[in-house]
Amino acid sequence: MNKSPYEILGVQRDASDADIKKAYHKLVMKYHPDKNSGDKASEEKFKEINNAFDILRDSQKRAAYDRFGDTAFAGGNGAGAGFGGGNPFGNGDFHFNMGGGNGGGMEDILREAMRGFGFDGFGGGEGRASGNARTGRDLLDEVVIDLKDSYFGKKHTVKFSSNVKCEKCGGFGTDDGKQAPVCERCHGAGAVHAQKGFFTVEVPCPDCQGLGRKIKKKCSACEGLGAVHKQRTIDVEIPAGIEDGARLRLAGQGEAGALGAKNGDFYLDIRIRPDKKFTRLGSDLLIKENVPFTTLVLGGEIEIETIDDKKLSVKITAGTQIGEKLRVRGHGMPTVRRSGSFGDLYIEVVMPVPTKLNEKQKKILKDFADSKPDKKSWF
Repeated sequence: MNKSPYEILGVQRDASDADIKKAYHKLVMKYHPDKNSGDKASEEKFKEINNAFDILRDSQKRAAYDRFGDTAFAGGNGAGAGFGGGNPFGNGDFHFNMGGGNGGGMEDILREAMRGFGFDGFGGGEGRASGNARTGRDLLDEVVIDLKDSYFGKKHTVKFSSNVKCEKCGGFGTDDGKQAPVCERCHGAGAVHAQKGFFTVEVPCPDCQGLGRKIKKKCSACEGLGAVHKQRTIDVEIPAGIEDGARLRLAGQGEAGALGAKNGDFYLDIRIRPDKKFTRLGSDLLIKENVPFTTLVLGGEIEIETIDDKKLSVKITAGTQIGEKLRVRGHGMPTVRRSGSFGDLYIEVVMPVPTKLNEKQKKILKDFADSKPDKKSWF
């Protein structure tokens, strides 16, 4: 590469991992192919950014680059080597390498990406070989639902673009639709050892780009990738009672693997927006309900509306205190782990204080206050 990975990402050589991630996220937002459709320059810049990040996010690759420069990745062994050049499936919306990568802390990176720019591509992941080919990358999306949606459950439809298995070659990337032979140089390992000064390092095989198999004649439909880019739709059933921060997993619904390897998984993070009326406490619910002073003193009933839009009559015992919590069993949230089980509903008693009284009302209250020697005990 002409520029150093530090120059490409616009960071100093002593930049922290957090600074590198932040710079990467910003550049990905700007140059992502989905935001620059048909712009070849942006597409090349996007690949360059991913290749640079692939080096700097990996402590071993970064150390090798700092010591040997571009020669550390000579012979096609750099971040750009491999399946598709650093970001083989880099034109979709949810390209997150969650579980198949070789770096630690990827889940933290994911959350930073989600907070930073929503669901845009998160390329740069090398993906580890599964057998002789890399498993497809996992995809991550996030949905914000109402508390009532959590109570009843709902179906959420996700529309996005990603790579899927090529139908013509069955995902093998070969012209005849058969699995490519094992690479003779690395014997299917996908990696070879190279001498770098005093060190012997393991690098992706330059003959097969780390895939472990050598395609002699590529499939014309996918150009040897084993996958093609398509628009996709996934329906996700969000179960009743799901809690804020939960993550759903759809096995095998992620990106297609390289050369017939298994697909990645699809993950959906659930966020629940606060409700104006109900406060959730685990499987229980809490509401605040205005109760007239006379009802608190003399007892009676009040009518409340539950989260499932039903009317419920609740008995108020004479002498109930302001701030007291009344428990109504079985009218809380569904319990995901125990089918048919519900939490409880707690009603916190509050009392509205009248601001406008006529003379008659004032006299009644004054007579009431004066009717007992210890006046403070009434209120």
